[in-house]
Amino acid sequence: MKLIPLLSLALLIGATSIALADVDAPMTYEVPANTPAYIRKAVYSPARSVEHKARDANRKPGEVLTLSGVKPGDHVVEFASFGQYFTTLLSDIVGEKGMVYMYDLPYTEQRAGAASRAFVAAHPNSRYELVDYNSLQLPKDVDVVFNVLYYHDLPLNGIDTAILNKRILESLKPGGIFLVIDHNAEPGSGTRDTKKLHRIDPAIIKQEVTAAGFELVEESKLLAHPKDDHTQMVFAPGLRGLTDQSVFKFRKPAK
Repeated sequence: MKLIPLLSLALLIGATSIALADVDAPMTYEVPANTPAYIRKAVYSPARSVEHKARDANRKPGEVLTLSGVKPGDHVVEFASFGQYFTTLLSDIVGEKGMVYMYDLPYTEQRAGAASRAFVAAHPNSRYELVDYNSLQLPKDVDVVFNVLYYHDLPLNGIDTAILNKRILESLKPGGIFLVIDHNAEPGSGTRDTKKLHRIDPAIIKQEVTAAGFELVEESKLLAHPKDDHTQMVFAPGLRGLTDQSVFKFRKPAK
């Protein structure tokens, strides 16, 4: 795969979390009362890093994980796992009878490879692979697939989203969930701002994922930020962690 520019690499690595905490994020986060106990336990785990916990108020992990339906024993796929913000939570939730499959593009090796391998060494219920998503072979009978703040990066890296979404559909169990979260671009802008602003029109995500055969279960406003006017780079000062984001819950139809 063609390497992307160094600046883009730094921005993309920042798109998820690589111990680059949102330093301005509130430090206090309360898991909602109706959150399943296994998710509550994972969020409040003392094993989580201070950097990860500092981002909770903006990322709302209790609500997001509850929406996904992930539970103990599940097999989960996570795209763009570098930084392990959600990976750490997922590994705790699925437990020793579950599995978390982490897939990162090769360009992340320089910044994240060592840390990701260290995570796997410390968590036997995880697997890590650096792979071109265009040639990715996913495991079968997966329960949940996560793509958090990275769908817009797929076309930037030459990934055929139509083929990848089909492979995700095939890998999931009937009724399995594909959760997608991303930074919103201006309505009607399509992929115009993916490179410049690292945003994507949410209509594109809905169109592409449902075209693969998924059904849209829910489009949540959980991470909506009306003050974000969709015109700034997502890493602009004062904006990181406070972008207007769409949360999509797609489901593989039951057969």
